[in-house]
This record gives sequence, C-alpha cells and structure tokens, in this order.
Amino acid sequence: MLLLATTAGLKAQTNIQEMYDFNRGHLTTTLEMFKGDPWGSTFFFNDIYHPFDMHTPTGYYTEIARAINLWHNTALAPVSLHVEWNGGMYANNAWLFGVEYFLHSQDFRNTFTFELMYKYFKQTTQPDIPLQFTFVWGMKDLFGVRGLAFSGFLDIWGENQRWQMDDLSTEETQLVVLSEPQLWYCIGQHFGCPNLNIGGEVELAYNFAGGWKEFAEIAPGIMANQNKGFTVAPCLGVKWVF
Repeated sequence: MLLLATTAGLKAQTNIQEMYDFNRGHLTTTLEMFKGDPWGSTFFFNDIYHPFDMHTPTGYYTEIARAINLWHNTALAPVSLHVEWNGGMYANNAWLFGVEYFLHSQDFRNTFTFELMYKYFKQTTQPDIPLQFTFVWGMKDLFGVRGLAFSGFLDIWGENQRWQMDDLSTEETQLVVLSEPQLWYCIGQHFGCPNLNIGGEVELAYNFAGGWKEFAEIAPGIMANQNKGFTVAPCLGVKWVF
C-alpha cells in the first residue's frame, strides 16, 4: 500500500491518518487514496488496528472501489458504474455492484456522491434486502475558514447478524447503519507545512460489529451485545496529506 501511494505521486489524492479511538482504547492507522482517470476513478483505504496491550497489530480492514465512466463527455457524465470489495481480518467480506451519482460545486470544493449497490456476502447467507446505500461528502474551507475540511460517509445496508445477549440467548438483526463524519484543520499552513492536519472523527453506528476485539472474543458469526443498537465512538488524530 505504501509503495502504491509513493508511485501514485501528485496525480493521486493520498493521505495517512493516525487516530486514537477513545471507546476501544487503541490506535488506528489509515492509508487512503483517491485517483481519477479518463476511465473513471479508483478509491481505497486500509485500516490497521494497534491495541496498546499488544506488541503487533491485531487486525485490518480494507475497501477498494472502482467507478467506471466511459461517457464522461455526455449528459450522463455524473452517473458511473460502481464495483467494490470490502473485507479484512474478522470482517464479513463482501462484493458490491451498482451505480453512483456524482455532484459538485463549480469549483469542486464541495463534492457529493450517492451510491446504490447490490451487496453479496461471502461468508454468510444473503439478507432479505441485499442492498447498500452510500452517501459520501467532502467540503473544503468550511464556513469560509481556510484549511477547515468536513468529510465523511453514511452507509446503510442489510446484513444477517446474531447477537449474544447477557442471558446467553441470541437476537437477530438485518439492518446496519454506519457513518464517520470527519473534521480536519490544516494546522501546518501556519508554519510552512501544508501537509499536516489535526482533527478527528465520530463513528456513529447502529448494529455495527465495530472492530477486531468483539470478533476475537466470541465465536465467528455472533457479535458481542455491547454494539447492538446505536453506538458512538469519538476519535482524535493527525493526518498527513501527500
């Protein structure tokens, strides 16, 4: 991943983030890249989890997506085909196929993408509604403040999940919601280092498994009940933009 980021150079929007998760008590390293080309665009990110009580990383999660647009000079330019893979250690790996619609301000400082995809899980049976809706946004110089950026995503999808309750019974759910709004400020602009940003994110989740720890402590396919329902996980960190 680091080699890919290096070879992409200035033609790609690449960044690396180091976040402290207050709920889970560990650091997360994220490498993220977006690159457009005449055939569409490519996006990926990779999360690596670093618990303080372990000497080595204990898990990772990756998403890589490709938007295919061969008609960018026509009236259908905002619409692209979309293919995506999600997966990693202790994750329910999945393929996604669908379409996306891209909107932007005239100067491209504000961008919005809507995606509707069919989601195929590799390890489990398909949910009744095997779909995912994704909304991605990016806003630069928020409220006219130079260097202040607001970005993030909202995912809503169907997934079969069984939760172990305190009385050892299990409950089943099929709806999962996850959103991670991020706020960053380019602190480095004040001392000749525009690559350096400080900020963080808040993970807003509903029935989301939430990471390596819950999967590792229980049998595969059953989630810990601590993440059932609505949860909030704040994170603070730094970001370096290449």
